[in-house]
This record gives sequence, C-alpha cells and structure tokens, in this order.
Amino acid sequence: MLSGILVALALIPEAIAFSFVAGVDPTVGLYASFSMAVVTAIAGGRPGLISAATGAMALLLTTLVKEHGLDYLFATTIVTGILQCLIGWFKLGHQIRYVPRAVMNGFLNALAILIFVAQLRHLVNVPWQVYPMVAAGLAIIYVLPRFTKILPSPLIAILVLTAISIVGHINIPTVGDMGELPTTLPVLRIPQVPLNLETLQVILPYAIPLSVVGLLESLLTASVLDELTDTSSDKNREARGQGIANIITGFLGGMAGCAMIGQSLINIRTGGRTRLSTLSAGVFLLFFILVMGNWVKQIPMASLVAVMIMVCISTFSWSSIKTLHLVPRHEIAVMVTTIFITLITHNLAYGVVVGVALSAVLFSRNIAKVVFVDSVLGVDGTHRIYSVAGQLFFLSTDSFLAAFDFKENLDRVKVDLSHAHLWDQTAVAAIDKVVLNFRRNGIEVDLVGLNEASATLVNKLAIHNKSGNAATQPGLTQ
Repeated sequence: MLSGILVALALIPEAIAFSFVAGVDPTVGLYASFSMAVVTAIAGGRPGLISAATGAMALLLTTLVKEHGLDYLFATTIVTGILQCLIGWFKLGHQIRYVPRAVMNGFLNALAILIFVAQLRHLVNVPWQVYPMVAAGLAIIYVLPRFTKILPSPLIAILVLTAISIVGHINIPTVGDMGELPTTLPVLRIPQVPLNLETLQVILPYAIPLSVVGLLESLLTASVLDELTDTSSDKNREARGQGIANIITGFLGGMAGCAMIGQSLINIRTGGRTRLSTLSAGVFLLFFILVMGNWVKQIPMASLVAVMIMVCISTFSWSSIKTLHLVPRHEIAVMVTTIFITLITHNLAYGVVVGVALSAVLFSRNIAKVVFVDSVLGVDGTHRIYSVAGQLFFLSTDSFLAAFDFKENLDRVKVDLSHAHLWDQTAVAAIDKVVLNFRRNGIEVDLVGLNEASATLVNKLAIHNKSGNAATQPGLTQ
C-alpha cells in the first residue's frame, strides 16, 4: 500500500501532462489513471503492473480530439478496449515472445532516456532552489535504504521535501502549477456520438493503432517485470484486462491508457509485488485529488523529478553497455536502432516494431548463410551424390543453387535432403530448377530424404514432378 501511495503521487503530474498532450482537460487524464489502475489490478495478468493515461496513447488521440471533440475520444477509448479484449480472447498476447532481448534492451534504454528528457522541462528556467531540492531528494532516495527499508525512500523524499517547501516558504513549482485537479467522483456517461457506420469509420483509424500500441507497451512492461521479479504472468489475461479497463474508462470520461513502465518500476522496486499495490495506487490517486487536493497541490515538482531520475537510473540496462564487446554485432545494431527510432519519434511502439523487423531481417540473413551442400563423385564416375544441410528459404536459395554443376558429364545425380528443410515457395522453385536443369542435360535426378513437411510442400507446389512437364522424370523419394 505504501508503494501504491508513492505511485499515486507520481501519477498525478504525469496524468495532467498527458491530458495537455491530448488537448483535453486534466480531469480526463486523472480519471483515466484512476480507472485503469483499479480495473487492471483486478482483471490484469501481471501483479504489480501500473496502468494509467500515457504519453504514447495521448499523442495518438491529439488529432481526434481536435477534429471531432471529446465524445469521440470516449467512444474511441471504448472501441480500443473491445479490440484489446478480442486480441486477448484469441490468445494473441503470447506473441510478445517474438520480441528479442536486443529489442527489449533498446526499449528499456530508450525509455530511460525519454523519462529523463521529460524531466528537463522541470529543471530549465526555474528558481535556483529547485536544484538543491532535487539533489536532496536523490540523497534521501539512495542513502535512506542503507539505514532502514521500512518505508519506501522515494515516498519519504516526497514528504520531506514537501515539508521543507511549506515550512521554509520556498517559492518553487508545485503539482498545483501543472493544472486544476477534479473535485467530484467520475460518473457513468455514454458518449454522445451517432451509432452508425460513419462514426465507426472515424473511430477505427484511431482505435486500431491505439489498441496495438497500448498492448505492445503493456505486454513489454509485463515482460520486464517478469524478469525483474523472476515470475511469470498471463499475457492474454493482461490483454483482456487492458481491454476491460479501457472500456470502463471510456464510460467514466477518461482517455485510453496502457501500462506505464516508469510507474510500474517504481512500484516493483519499492516493494509493490501484488495486486494490492496497483489497486491502492488507483484508490489513493482518487483520494489525493478529491480529499487532499489542497495538500497535493503543494508537493514540489522537484521531489517528483528526483523520483523519476531514480527510475531512469534503475530502468536503463547498464549490463547492455558493459557487455557490448561480447554481444554479436547484429544485436548491437538492433538495440541501437530501437533506441534511435524511439528517440526521434518519441514513440516506444515504433522503436519496438522497427527493432523486431530489423532483428528478423538480420536473423534471416544469418540463417541463410548456414546452408551446406557437399558432393561426392561415384567410383564409376557416372553419378554424383549431393548432400544438403540447412534451411532452404527465399534468402538461402542462391547459395544452394551455386553449389550444383549442371554441365558435368554424368548419368545420374542423387540429391540427399535428409538434413535440410524447405520453408517456402522459393525453396520449392530452387528444387525445381535443380531437377529440370539436370534433366535438360540428360541426367536423371533422384530427390531423397525429404521430411514429411518438405515433401508435402514439394507435392503441392513443385512442377518437376507434374504430368505434362516435358522434363518430368520419376525420382521423388521421401
């Protein structure tokens, strides 16, 4: 619960800032953060994960709000949740396993940099007292745990700096300077939009990317927390939980949200490992803004900046820097690309998608090189055996074909594919080319050793064994 209190305090300025990004009243972001946290605490698949209004989702909503208004934002949030529920119900959440570790490291490092950059606006053109306050906050955060861990040191830092600011009448930026806090509970409301196809055509172009971006960030955050806590989580349940949370949020007057890795790391690193921490974060968020709003407004932003700098330091994957000289070059390229794309777009989803795509391309290139073709000439000099090992697909067929001598004076050729696997139509076309080129030169060809999957593909797609082919000869053996 103490971790939840700390997270709730950190959520308030973030939710207000993201509301401004989306072009809506701060109340919309704050209600969303309350709703997302409470619902995912119950319905989500990763204990300790914090969901709320986020910058990535807010950026995608900016144009929608500007062109169509607030009710379309609420309707889009509901449709986003429905799409995320469908993704969870179709069990697509486990596809997150296709995100390689190099991309994950790039994701974490880019996130740490973005969080730090986001704090710079609170450190520029501010009274000089802000800087010693931030330094004092960091000192409390890192020194206090050496003496006691009964209370989360970041929470103590916020309380101490707030007390100093109030007692010392120090005039520095506070949470209240970020925007007005709501004064009433969220109420159920149905978005006032026409229920027709035209409305759906407006909403879907926003809801689809929102659902994908939201789940990508949520499932990546869940994976990071899995690794930090050495536990596993249900990714499909998390997808459904995010969807349910967004549906309820839309009806409560909030904007679409997803997991927040910064706040989730605050929660985990200060001891919030269960659903109670997430639930208390949402409940205390609402309590603070409604009951203790006048006190919350006086919290100096310097204290929250200190907490977020701590998050940056703990989020950055320092091991990925220390092991650079040991990691393969293509993994370094993937990590750097993920960081670069994320930083120039300010969108973690873009960085991850490009990183995964690049990783797949580089992996395919490496696999394509692992194709071996060995040949042995028979003792009578009239037949040759080609032994193929490796994966045959669109990138490896050139090196495969280069290994055959179609002009050699032979009577018979045997191609042994016992240690090879055919993956696509290009691989089958390469087999066709080998067989037909030999047959045009009057050389009989036997294909042997095809595994069941490869043989099925050949039987469906190959032309060398089809009737009507002038060069057709017997010789396909499994």
